[in-house]
Amino acid sequence: MDRVVKLHGSCRLLALALLLSAFSGCREATAASNDSPNFLILFADDMGYGDLSVNGHPTIRTPNLDQLAHGGIRFTQWYSAFHVCSPSRAAMLTGRLPIRSGTTGSGWTGGVFGSSAVGGLPHNETTFAEALKKGGYATGMVGKWHLGQKTEFLPTNNGFDEYFGLPYSDDMGSSAWSHYNVSDRPPLPLLHNTTIIEQPTDLGTLTQRYAEYASDYINRKKDEKFVLYMAFSHVHTPNFVSKEFCNTSSRGKFGDAAAEMDNAVGVIMKALDDAGIRNNTLTFFTSDNGPWLIQRLQGGSAGPLYEGKTTTWEGGVREPGIVNWPGTIAPGRIAQQVVATYDIFPTMLKLAGVPLPTDRVIDGRDMSPI
Repeated sequence: MDRVVKLHGSCRLLALALLLSAFSGCREATAASNDSPNFLILFADDMGYGDLSVNGHPTIRTPNLDQLAHGGIRFTQWYSAFHVCSPSRAAMLTGRLPIRSGTTGSGWTGGVFGSSAVGGLPHNETTFAEALKKGGYATGMVGKWHLGQKTEFLPTNNGFDEYFGLPYSDDMGSSAWSHYNVSDRPPLPLLHNTTIIEQPTDLGTLTQRYAEYASDYINRKKDEKFVLYMAFSHVHTPNFVSKEFCNTSSRGKFGDAAAEMDNAVGVIMKALDDAGIRNNTLTFFTSDNGPWLIQRLQGGSAGPLYEGKTTTWEGGVREPGIVNWPGTIAPGRIAQQVVATYDIFPTMLKLAGVPLPTDRVIDGRDMSPI
């Protein structure tokens, strides 16, 4: 982890000095008002820097994410806070390096909260959902949580008004498509808030249901200020997809999963358009960590970068990064500033007119003035 911290810290001042226009035309943040935007975070799982067609992948097709990038800013040096799932997500939610929340795990490759974990994100941490709620925002989450499976650690006990998704990775329990018996891994549960509504989960229809729930949330909250955290289970193995996308990509199951996730992005963005709030919604897209290379063709690609998930090399922590806000961020931008996933926290709070917590260190930096 030291290698990542030093890289990000050493480049921070250089990034600020080199370019001050990545968010060209961004609105000046005011106190929470009608000018404060909605926020949408689209978060992939185990997606490598080279796994988008807009980043040069020769066989994967991601037209909706490509359009999102062309309509806003595509970052070429966007870094995750850690090289595996749980610590990375903790950092994004809190704006703090995961070592501060104690979520990095004990091994040199890091650790994650499993299906039998007794702990989770500490209760004394402040998530962006908790902070934005104080500013009058509705807060929703869809998808993979992975910060504690016990009720006390679930999203609805971390600032989110509602939740629909899996409490951990889609390979941490048998599903309707993949059956196996492991004593510490019960069948994969699908939750609505804190209630199990399906077990084992049908992974073949999960992404479609994620998109439907997210779209419904947008429609229900279109007259309010809201933040929606959409954490896809794709493109983490086992990458089961619906019949519509099965065997449609020359990149195999991984390409099918990337295409299905991209389609879900299109469905969600259309929901913003249909609700008439696209121009008042700031959208982020990135991934929790790099590709799981030991999965070979079942995993992704870091493109020109070395290594992947579980390592602190560039391929493990350098991610696709897209920011889109029509009418506010000029389209067609390619930015080389060094930014990190935990910068999302202070950026949203600044634009929402919500003060940062003053009782702790916030490692992220507001990106809006860059």
